[in-house]
Amino acid sequence: MALSIGDFSKATGCAIETIRYYERAGIISKPPRSSGGHRLYNQTNVQQLRFVLKARQMGFSLAEVKELLNLATDEQQPCQEVLDMADRNLEAIQRKIDQLSGFKQELQGLSRTCKTCCAGKASASECNIIEAMHTLAYSAA
Repeated sequence: MALSIGDFSKATGCAIETIRYYERAGIISKPPRSSGGHRLYNQTNVQQLRFVLKARQMGFSLAEVKELLNLATDEQQPCQEVLDMADRNLEAIQRKIDQLSGFKQELQGLSRTCKTCCAGKASASECNIIEAMHTLAYSAA
C-alpha cells in the first residue's frame, strides 16, 4: 500500500514540510517515487517517522534521533549507549520541569497581585504583571 505525502502526513500527524526536512537531513529514508515523481510511502516509513516523532517528543535532538535509528539496526552495539542517551534526556527534562515549576510559581504570584490591585486600572500598560516582567527581564540581563 503506497501513500502519497499528504496521506503519509495524515497517517503520522507530521506536517509535509517537516517530512521533507527530515528526508533532506537524512533523519528518515527517502521513499521511492512514482513514474510521475510523487513520493510513495509505505508502512515501514510510517513506523520510522512515528519513532522519530516520539523520540522528538521525549526530548531527543535530531542528531540523537538519527543515532537511535542507527543503533536500532546495529546488532553489535550494546544498549548501554541508548541507556546513556535516555539518562541524559531524563536529566534535561527534569531541569526543564524545575524551570517551568519556577515560572509557574512566579506567574501565579504575579496573577494574585494583579487581581488584588489592578482591578480598577483602565490601561494594560499600567498592569503590574507587565511592570514586574519588565523589571525581571532587566534584572536578568
